[in-house]
Amino acid sequence: MSEQAAPERRVAVGTEGGVMTLALDSPHNRNALSNQLVRELTEGLAAADADESVRCVVLTHTGGTFCAGADLTEATEGGTDDPARERAEQLVDLLEAIVRCGKPVIGRIDGHVRAGGMGLVASCDMVVAGPSSTFALTEAKLGLAAAVISIPVLARLDDRSASRWLLTAATFDAAEAQRIGLITQAAEDVDAGVTALTDELLQCSPQGLRETKVLLTHALLEAFAAGRDRVAEQSSRLFQSEEAQEGMIAFLQRRPPRWAPGAQG
Repeated sequence: MSEQAAPERRVAVGTEGGVMTLALDSPHNRNALSNQLVRELTEGLAAADADESVRCVVLTHTGGTFCAGADLTEATEGGTDDPARERAEQLVDLLEAIVRCGKPVIGRIDGHVRAGGMGLVASCDMVVAGPSSTFALTEAKLGLAAAVISIPVLARLDDRSASRWLLTAATFDAAEAQRIGLITQAAEDVDAGVTALTDELLQCSPQGLRETKVLLTHALLEAFAAGRDRVAEQSSRLFQSEEAQEGMIAFLQRRPPRWAPGAQG
């Protein structure tokens, strides 16, 4: 009997000069948050945390999309009676792992960020976005809400900006992302921007970085502890709703959902 080939990895890992790079590497589905990608990214963060030679982490991507959000083809798959709740809790755990990582995590983005991908961005300690970057919290268009990712996203945005972009599900650029606090820097040269940050971090002591991050993430980790059950329940309930099913099917079929202006039926 021939051995079954191992699935291709969806997160590429590399370490050089004290910097570990975790690259979302699933361009066939726009780096969607599949079970495999989430698992590999969580494992990569744990490896960075445990490696004394690693001083910081760069979270980046291959292809023109940083992350398209949830893998809707897996939305109803899981090993429990409530797969939607299982996937919501899995995403909470991943976002919290980014925040809890004892090494600073820098987001390096030069592509599109949608829905759940916005949670990855908001969970990073610093983010540099290049000129090809666009951002959107698209959940409301699908009959969903940005439930799980609201914990880190709302911690970064002011109230008026949060209402503007969560309720309209509209797209905005890197300059607006910087203005509202979602990213650190909108840069013409994203690699130069990231290198400037990693060079500065490498001048700091491991203990200094770790303990400073404890100070910076204390309130956000408290928000995860207080809100994880609430947002997981909301996410699970919405993913199983008739309206969200219509929204996701319409998205996959590349047609407008029934509530869109001019939609048929």
